[in-house]
Amino acid sequence: MIQDLVRDWMSSPPITIDIDATLPEACELLRKHQIRRLPVLQDGKLAGIVTRGDLRGAQPSEATTLSIWELNTLLAKLKIKSIMTPEPITIRDDATISNAAQLMIDDKVSGLPVVNADGDLVGMITESDIFRMVVRNWREENS
Repeated sequence: MIQDLVRDWMSSPPITIDIDATLPEACELLRKHQIRRLPVLQDGKLAGIVTRGDLRGAQPSEATTLSIWELNTLLAKLKIKSIMTPEPITIRDDATISNAAQLMIDDKVSGLPVVNADGDLVGMITESDIFRMVVRNWREENS
């Protein structure tokens, strides 16, 4: 089980967003695909990552004095590049699940963009993917 490869459990192709996209566009992608994080691309290359928490943190407080129209105008202009975490921690597709899990624990992240030997984004591996693998293996061992 710990020798399973990331490429065998990652989500692929990854759902991504462009660095110049807006906050509402990111929110819609997360909602539509029921995911919690988006790799951010610039000219087809991984530039960052944005999470549901990042998007919530970028939205104004309920205590704001702005009108709903002013809020919507501001949010529609807010670019992902100002919200994202640049240069995210990545893992290679030929790494083991054990390596991915340890990296997530060490760096306190719940998902990693997966890159191939050329550095191209090829997927995402998350805690949920690893948990799915563990459950499948337990079922196989107990059947």
